[in-house]
Amino acid sequence: MSTVDGPVDQPPAEAAARTRAPAASWISWIALALMTTSSVASLRPSPTMAVYGLACVFLYLIPAIVFLLPTSLVSAELASGWEGGVYNWVALGISKPMGFLAVWCQFAMTIFYYPSLLGYVASTLAYVINPDLASNGVWTALVIMVAYWSGVFISARGTKGVAGLASGGLIIGTLIPGAVLVILGLVFLGQGNPSAAPMTSDHLLPAWAGIASLVLIVNNFLSYSGMEMNAVHVSSLRNPAKEFPRSMFFAMGLVLLIFILPALAISWVVPAEQLSLTAGVMQAFDAVFAQFGWQWLTPIIGIMLVAASLGGMLTWLAGPSKGLLLISRQEGYLPPFLQRVNKQGVQQNILVTQGLVTTVIALLYAFIPDVSSAYWIFSVITTQVYLIMYLLMFVAAVRLRRKFPDHPRGYRAPMLVGLCGVGFAASLAALLIGFVPPSQFGGGNAGV
Repeated sequence: MSTVDGPVDQPPAEAAARTRAPAASWISWIALALMTTSSVASLRPSPTMAVYGLACVFLYLIPAIVFLLPTSLVSAELASGWEGGVYNWVALGISKPMGFLAVWCQFAMTIFYYPSLLGYVASTLAYVINPDLASNGVWTALVIMVAYWSGVFISARGTKGVAGLASGGLIIGTLIPGAVLVILGLVFLGQGNPSAAPMTSDHLLPAWAGIASLVLIVNNFLSYSGMEMNAVHVSSLRNPAKEFPRSMFFAMGLVLLIFILPALAISWVVPAEQLSLTAGVMQAFDAVFAQFGWQWLTPIIGIMLVAASLGGMLTWLAGPSKGLLLISRQEGYLPPFLQRVNKQGVQQNILVTQGLVTTVIALLYAFIPDVSSAYWIFSVITTQVYLIMYLLMFVAAVRLRRKFPDHPRGYRAPMLVGLCGVGFAASLAALLIGFVPPSQFGGGNAGV
């Protein structure tokens, strides 16, 4: 596992020195790309975006340009020049207290992210077992606690195991079901059936509905959050300077394909009025399978979607808490108990402490009458806390380019100031607008 060897204000040449991971813990750039994709991409928004037909391409591309592209390119430059993740970037670029604030925001948002993500897992499992359980708060709380503590046990075994399981979850639970949707959509059109949603150029832009349209776009680009999160694993690559940017570009392409193509496929087969925005992706799969008489596949897909979400949870467990460990050992921000690691070098005490808080939050599902209200509350807190970290990261990137123009970087982002300006403005807009619930999302949508 990587460590940070000296204070963040050391000379650039020394700051560039890396503590290499043991050969046994190296991961490939493809595995890191799949980990990143697993933490970002999901089929959950597909039914919601399918309602907009061809316009969903526009609604995904705009956030990709103003948010996904800046975060991917900027974090690629930062990670290829400085180890230590977002803390080291912000501490060097702005100040150590701001660096701690950034990594704390990245870590703290996960405390609320797990209940929202695992709440989705609970509802998906309920659809497979007994749909009535989906609105049962006790069921939701139990699933959250069992899934989280299982994830802690797996994460405690080391990064390589997490990479394998997260990549497997992405392939089994996102790439394969997404490919099934796209293939069935193409078969449906190939059989001579008309598309349920118009696919002509005059439907490329969505109808403007004022602030509701802005909220929809903001929710979409918040779906791209997390591209920088796996930068803490950069020292587990054999050639970080070259392989991390390559990993980011590959992940960016996968994320776009996973978001856009399945949404289009659903819009080809299922009329918008038959799509349930609250029931989500399971009913969308059921509706598509109904066109071919294959409803028996729906429970199988449900299990696969759960695998994807659990893989994403493992990635989030491994990343932010590791960043917090690195800076606490360097600066002493946390008590010695939380700085201890197990024999695999994993921050087990941090994970357990975080789990205790997550368990308490999960119990709220059992006491808040409306499960969707709890889901919305946790989702909003998650995204708003995370956006503070992005604002700091963009400012730090510009300052680092000016303070250390000759510092060795494996990758230099083009037009860095412009990229950071666009990313900062987009993040600030999301921070201001994000608390307004869009009517299209009913009880709310997890932006991460």
